[in-house]
Amino acid sequence: MRLTAHTDYALRVLIALAALPDGQRVTIHDLARRHRVSSNHLMKVVQRLVRMGLVKAARGRSGGLSLAVPAEEVRMGQVVRALETDTQLVACLGDDTAASCVFTGICGLTGALRGALAAFFAELDRLTLADVAAPQARLQERLGFGAVRERTLDLGQP
Repeated sequence: MRLTAHTDYALRVLIALAALPDGQRVTIHDLARRHRVSSNHLMKVVQRLVRMGLVKAARGRSGGLSLAVPAEEVRMGQVVRALETDTQLVACLGDDTAASCVFTGICGLTGALRGALAAFFAELDRLTLADVAAPQARLQERLGFGAVRERTLDLGQP
């Protein structure tokens, strides 16, 4: 299964926010520059994460992004399920199976793919955001979270 760019960027944002030093925030612009992605695209991703209740966004001079819930409470499988609109690996796993494939009902691949998809999500469900952001010091170093300016971080140039 291939995740969409939207989900990929959302996971990157969440990991970066989980790596933030306590009480700090980072701007969308800084994250976009650090990850070398469009600020406009990242803004859409962040808006979705805010609607999901995972991210807090504060406006103003000392504004920025932070996690809305503890990283230990965010299950990666739930995040991916919520962000991915199509987890159908092949046509026969969709709603209209009768019209989708001539082999529907007689092929052993459908069950195998269904099982593989379940295993994929079971593995992600096992992990929290805190688990995937565990080497916080290394993540902070990689993201340049050392230079703190007031309450907002400036990530500088990569």
